[in-house]
Amino acid sequence: MMAHEQHSVLDPRAPDGEERPQPPVTVAPPPGRPWRRLLLPLLVVVLLAQMAAAMVTTAVQQTPTIDEPIYVATAADYLHEHRVRLNPEHPPLGKLVIAAGVAIADPHLDTSYKGDQSRFAQHLLYASGNDPWRLMFWARLPVIVLTLLFGLVVFAFARELAGPAAGLAALALYAFSPDLIAHGSLATLDVPAAGFVLTSAWLLWRSRRRPRLYVPLAGLALGAGLATKMSVLPAVPVLVALAAWAVWRPGSADRRRALARSLGAACVVAVAAVAVVWASYLVVDPRLRWSPAGQQVPAVHGLKGLLVRLMPVPESYRDGMRIQFGLEKYPWQGFLFGHLYTGSRWYYLPVALLVKTPLGMLALWAAGAVAMVTVRRLRPAAPYVLVPAAVLMASAMTGSRDFGTRYALFMPMFLAVAAGSVLLVRWRWASLATGALVVFVAVSSLRTFPYYLPYSNEAFGGPSRTYQRLHDSNVDWGQDLGRLADRLRERYRGERVWLVYKGSGVPAYYGIDASDPRKVPARQVHGLLVVSDTALDKARGQLRTLIDSSRPVDEVGHSITIYRR
Repeated sequence: MMAHEQHSVLDPRAPDGEERPQPPVTVAPPPGRPWRRLLLPLLVVVLLAQMAAAMVTTAVQQTPTIDEPIYVATAADYLHEHRVRLNPEHPPLGKLVIAAGVAIADPHLDTSYKGDQSRFAQHLLYASGNDPWRLMFWARLPVIVLTLLFGLVVFAFARELAGPAAGLAALALYAFSPDLIAHGSLATLDVPAAGFVLTSAWLLWRSRRRPRLYVPLAGLALGAGLATKMSVLPAVPVLVALAAWAVWRPGSADRRRALARSLGAACVVAVAAVAVVWASYLVVDPRLRWSPAGQQVPAVHGLKGLLVRLMPVPESYRDGMRIQFGLEKYPWQGFLFGHLYTGSRWYYLPVALLVKTPLGMLALWAAGAVAMVTVRRLRPAAPYVLVPAAVLMASAMTGSRDFGTRYALFMPMFLAVAAGSVLLVRWRWASLATGALVVFVAVSSLRTFPYYLPYSNEAFGGPSRTYQRLHDSNVDWGQDLGRLADRLRERYRGERVWLVYKGSGVPAYYGIDASDPRKVPARQVHGLLVVSDTALDKARGQLRTLIDSSRPVDEVGHSITIYRR
């Protein structure tokens, strides 16, 4: 006879507000063969292994994207100089994660080099005797591992809400998300920041039963998000309020004690979060020295300036906030469905998500959100799943930089959890429809392998058409310079190459001998005209004339177009 599992169930409605164990509930394992008990963890491993294989393959094949070299150079500077001076607009924790891989690569750092952070980063990768392929792989690996761990959070969250099948469905959506695979394989900060917020929300949900354990942990997770990227700040009041709500006991006889308990939980989360922010700076430099290396810190006045001054964080964090506010005032260019514009559009992110999210995933997101507010069993969890995502989305939509869905990576995380709850809907075909849509998502994701960054769904023509609707990190972030070098060697050896490349890589390092067609008269441009698709979307003047008078003959990674003229 198989051994029985025993759990103690805690009653959250105890009148004195304390956790009270109820009599053990004996749950017999389902009848059947022993291998069935291993099926669930096996499927979890398979889904995460698929995601890991996709991310590692992508990490190995892609050259540095635009933002990565700065984060990698900052991580190397942390390791060698132990002070905060580069990339102050982002806190240190995410770059400390990247530093775990950089430490293994052990690159040579020329500390005597003078230049801004972009030039310093390029010097580290291409002019200091380092192997950029090896350095970038090791820098990306810790983010890959962290992305996989967040997948376990998605699985656990959905399983607790709606059962094992829901956990698997949510994990499958997470593991096959092209956006999460694309950005989880890069040494950037977007996936870590979103994942820490998700983890905090999950821990707050668990704190309804064990507040003494999970409330402090939720605060630490929130602090990790704040110490990674400042875009997490709008989630702070939401998660602090959820901490108070999680421990509130509406039936308590002693209202003052219940109120004090809720306020105490909120304070614990806030204090723990701030402590993590301080700790991240202290790990880099225990003396908290701060000198922005050649970067101007703008003055911020009014209410924003007052809020910055009142923040209980290190001065370098506050200056980073000032830099971010300054960047928001810059006249950035956006591109949406063939229209190039200056400024931002509030609807940009929803439209970009519509293009770059698999169709089956969109359907399950919508169904899951509806289920969470209509199914009685799920309603208590709706504030923990839907509200943080909605607040972060609303904040991201007000930003001035329409650069890509990477600013909304919390959506495929939180809404994967919501999507799993569809299995609790009392509809005859719910399970079958959910399974079919998950398979549709998997097929759509696998078809784009290994070009996840330029993915768009079938309704918008797939990855080869993404550049016609979106630009920048949605499709072309400088990731295919290495692939371009291979293509030119294989098919176009010996031909004259004219290149307009948008990225952080150095073409000559990869063996690309090319000239800029914008620096000579148009009549001299003959041979191959190679244009990054982001530059193609923004092309004006002579470059537009050259493109219009050339014939497209090839494309590389769905992000670079090759013309002949």
